[in-house]
Amino acid sequence: MFELPKKPAKPTLYFIGVTTSESFIQELFPHWVEELKVDAQLVGIDVDIHANKKTYKKIVEFIKENEMAKGALVTTHKIDILEAARDKFDELGEYAKLFGEISCISKEDGKLTGSAKDPITSGLALEAFLPDNFWKKHKGEALIMGAGGSGRAISSYLVNPKKGENMPSKLVITNRTAAKLDEFDEIIKEVNPDVPIKYLKTTEPYQNDFAVNNLPPYSLIINATGIGKDIPGSPISDKAEFPSNSYVWEFNYRGERKFMKQAFKQSEEKNLHIEDGWIYFIHGWTEVIKDVFNLDIDDKTFNKLTEVATEVKKNWKN
Repeated sequence: MFELPKKPAKPTLYFIGVTTSESFIQELFPHWVEELKVDAQLVGIDVDIHANKKTYKKIVEFIKENEMAKGALVTTHKIDILEAARDKFDELGEYAKLFGEISCISKEDGKLTGSAKDPITSGLALEAFLPDNFWKKHKGEALIMGAGGSGRAISSYLVNPKKGENMPSKLVITNRTAAKLDEFDEIIKEVNPDVPIKYLKTTEPYQNDFAVNNLPPYSLIINATGIGKDIPGSPISDKAEFPSNSYVWEFNYRGERKFMKQAFKQSEEKNLHIEDGWIYFIHGWTEVIKDVFNLDIDDKTFNKLTEVATEVKKNWKN
């Protein structure tokens, strides 16, 4: 039976997930708040996937009503928690309304705000390694495997009309279920109704191979499925052929990450640039910490937090 945590005695950021004790952030957070000179603690709240609405409402009410409960980062339950407790929020951010989900809960002047940070954090992570004007110069395509929240977030960033000509010549979206692809299409049309886009239902890895094999050079290939982290395997088979001079992004920062290993086997021959989800992880947490504790995390501070995280990770046993 689900039980709420004890009433906090000091400023607390909650981590709402499924197996929060296994995340690296539990090891890292004390080092970060020491660096930021913030007196705060991180407390995990583990909830079964697709829990009942009463559970989600209790969590949001608990955060709203306790002064020392400063906010929360939400994983896995982003859609469910908003659907169940929408009436408890005083304000919702632009992306929270668009995607129908929240990844950040914060409070200011007694108002509870729900925000969807992934379109911001995934974009920051992408810009950290993708060259300036990459799309305008090379006219490549972007393949996103996985039409869930992470896939939607990075896609909305890639095709934001504000980018003008510097966006992929086409989006290719694959997913195991057609329903998710339909939901994705509704959202992306709100962002940019003119973007060329192709949807593929892919229940087997060889079907994703087809999508990878048909990409032009200078493309971006993303594993946004979660496979390779808590679930072993890869969304593609070993027979997939990556396009030359392309960027391969594994969203997972831990786990076996077989997809990334498959790309490395072709990296020299195809001149591939390969990234995992490490910087995405750091941006995801620092953006929430910034909002929840009302901090100014400039580039210098972010770089220092990245250094701290890298050092702590060397001794992480998980």
